[in-house]
Amino acid sequence: RIRRRRECLHCSKRFTTYEIVETTPLMVVKKDGSIEPFNREKLLNGLLRACEKRPVSLKALEQIVDQIEQKLKNALEGEASSRRIGELALEQLRQVDQVAYVSVYREFQDIDSFLQELKKMQQEQLSH
Repeated sequence: RIRRRRECLHCSKRFTTYEIVETTPLMVVKKDGSIEPFNREKLLNGLLRACEKRPVSLKALEQIVDQIEQKLKNALEGEASSRRIGELALEQLRQVDQVAYVSVYREFQDIDSFLQELKKMQQEQLSH
C-alpha cells in the first residue's frame, strides 16, 4: 500500500489516500480444460508429498514455490497450464533432491524396488 497526503483543490483541506496495486490473478488451465486460480498451497503440498521422508527442508520447498510463481507471473500471460507448472516443479525438484525427483513418477516401498527401477531405466537407455 502507498500512503499519500493530498489537498482538496476546492476547499484546501488535507486528507490521506491509500493506494493498492491491483494484480490480475494467475489462473491454471487443467488437463480437462477447466480453469482455476493458482493455489500456492496445492503446489507446496504436492512437493511435500514428493519429498516425504527425504532430507528437504520446508524452507527449500517454499522457495521452489516462490520461484515457480515468480516465473509464471513474469511470463505476463495470466494463465499457465498445469503441465507447465508440473514441469517447472520437476526442474526445481531435480536440483534439490534427485531421489524425490525420480519418486514423483513412482512410489518405492524400499531401496531394492528403487534400485530395480533404476536398473530398468538404465537398460532402457542402453537399448536405445
